[in-house]
Amino acid sequence: MNAAGSVDPRLQTFLALDFGAKRTGVAVGNRLLRQASPQPTIAAAAAAARLDAVAQRVREWQPDALVVGVPRHPDGAPHENTARAQKFARQLRERFRLPVFEVDERYSTTEALQDGARDADAGAACVILDQFLRSL
Repeated sequence: MNAAGSVDPRLQTFLALDFGAKRTGVAVGNRLLRQASPQPTIAAAAAAARLDAVAQRVREWQPDALVVGVPRHPDGAPHENTARAQKFARQLRERFRLPVFEVDERYSTTEALQDGARDADAGAACVILDQFLRSL
């Protein structure tokens, strides 16, 4: 988001990532349809392997920006996974030189499961991206 709190309207396609230590959910969507589509979850515990798998998705989808879910406690307070997700977002910015937006992902997995997601991680990434797209 820019200083005024809005997203550059030239950014059209977004790749969302629900960071996890072992699995990272993935979804893709665009500004026009404002709907996220689940993609195969990245199963990689090592940071380098995870980033390589994200690179493959970036090449495939050519997103204008990335969206990363950042977990928090129910009261909004950060916890150890908050810092890990924020570090992941920094790594993405450095590696891909794309805008990276951080989105509060509280309850995204719960919502994805309630919506019938077959893959909770990809479903959570969809919830994160849908929330982001609604904010545009």
